[in-house]
Amino acid sequence: MIDVNVNLFRWPYRRLIGDDPQSLVAHLRARGVTQAWAGSYEALLCRDMAGVNLRLAEACRRTGPNFLLPFGCVNPKLPDWQEDLRRCHETHRMAGIRLYPNYHGYSLDDPSCIQLLSDAADRKLIVQIALSMEDTRTQLTVIQPVDPSPLSDLLQHLPHLRLVLLNKRGWTDDDAGENIARIRNARNAYFDIAMNEGVGGLERLIAATSPTRVLFGSHSPFFYFESAWLKVRSAALPSNQEQALCEGNARSLIGLTS
Repeated sequence: MIDVNVNLFRWPYRRLIGDDPQSLVAHLRARGVTQAWAGSYEALLCRDMAGVNLRLAEACRRTGPNFLLPFGCVNPKLPDWQEDLRRCHETHRMAGIRLYPNYHGYSLDDPSCIQLLSDAADRKLIVQIALSMEDTRTQLTVIQPVDPSPLSDLLQHLPHLRLVLLNKRGWTDDDAGENIARIRNARNAYFDIAMNEGVGGLERLIAATSPTRVLFGSHSPFFYFESAWLKVRSAALPSNQEQALCEGNARSLIGLTS
């Protein structure tokens, strides 16, 4: 199993079970995970992205070699973000980056964001966008979810971009709108299941997108890993679809960037 949505270190607002790398790795291994794509909670509020990415890369090497894949962060609103992107790719040899637009104060149609997506695609990096990190009802400081609508055009203009959209509800809502429908249908857009809820939610997400573009993501340690796993088990998918969701689609996506 490949979990495409975990984070290392401490969530800024409270302690979480498994918020040290050793505990998180042990927890995931015990549940059958063979690889985890890891971002860093430090990236949310820190202005030193070079330091954040260095600590993430070192923790993945030290704690989970060949298990934790670091996904560094680039904030296109900070000076010299291009150097942060270069280091992620060339120095740390990361497979991709993870963005937090709502925490860093930009929209997806901001020119600097568009340039970042284009540059990352040129480097064949996977780009993950965390559209939210927690429900606004539980936040101390309300940070609204990212509006994905601008991606409906960007995904067509950047066909070589491989984009993974994390932590969103409502992809399958009947009234989601034309832009969401275009994102769902884009062949270079992938979707994790961490915040996909509702009866039959996983089956509806696969039907609305594609069996080859839905990925297993737990949002650990903020969410319990078992929450994501129970969605898979309760869906009773055909064995080939379950294997694709849990591992095959992520391996294919990594292959597209190599």
